[in-house]
Amino acid sequence: MNNDCLLIEDKGSIAVLTINRPEKKNAFDELMFQKLEEAAGRLTARLPRVVIITGSGDSSFSAGFDVNPDNPMVKKIIDAAAEKDTEPAKELMDTIHNAVNSFVNLPVPVIAAMNGSAYGGGAELAMRCDLRVIDPDAVICFSETKLGLMPDWGGCSALSFLAGTARAAEMVLTARKVSAGEAYTMGIVNKISRKGCALEEAIDMANIIASNGPRAVRSSLALIRGSRNLSYNESLEMEKELASSLVSSGECFHGVGAFLKKEAPVFPDID
Repeated sequence: MNNDCLLIEDKGSIAVLTINRPEKKNAFDELMFQKLEEAAGRLTARLPRVVIITGSGDSSFSAGFDVNPDNPMVKKIIDAAAEKDTEPAKELMDTIHNAVNSFVNLPVPVIAAMNGSAYGGGAELAMRCDLRVIDPDAVICFSETKLGLMPDWGGCSALSFLAGTARAAEMVLTARKVSAGEAYTMGIVNKISRKGCALEEAIDMANIIASNGPRAVRSSLALIRGSRNLSYNESLEMEKELASSLVSSGECFHGVGAFLKKEAPVFPDID
């Protein structure tokens, strides 16, 4: 798949998706949301073991929503505000959530390689991924409240889960810039890369993940994601069910067998 605004490159068992609008700081317009949802559909049809999303260029992961007069979605927002009509706003939110949800809910790990700064929806998209690698010069900014808006890509909920409600409130309500170092200290990114190497180091991380049992990775990921909405005891029950199904899949024959032989395991792909 090679679209001008969204590129997908296969790297063995890894897929790298690049937001390719550097002249707009990789911001999203209506076409971009459509392409993201289409990309999720293509990836679902032939799942890699890991997916990485990054931005084109070396300064911006994504500026989020493309706020300019040429974006029809901006006109919808302005018209809805002028008419105090919630329906167009709900339709817009549906478009955004359908696209973002379809991507971040892929049943394989999704890594954000934050090659540059992430503002607004770009910060939200990164927070909704499973793992984040960030360039040391990049900043994260939930900038929506400066425009009289609020996070609406699901990122506010994700940030609250990752950083806690107090830190999420401070970041969102002040709309201040958070450095890579502070983001790492807060626990909202997993790794600070060498300068200019966020994608490279995200690929290294993805290759490690891809070398493990694909069923084991998917089952563990399903538990980690699912536990957000469950009580502790419910999460333990989910763990038992997933672990039992994983054992019965037979994938452990490859891992345990290789361990006993003191060999590196080679896990087959999921059909």
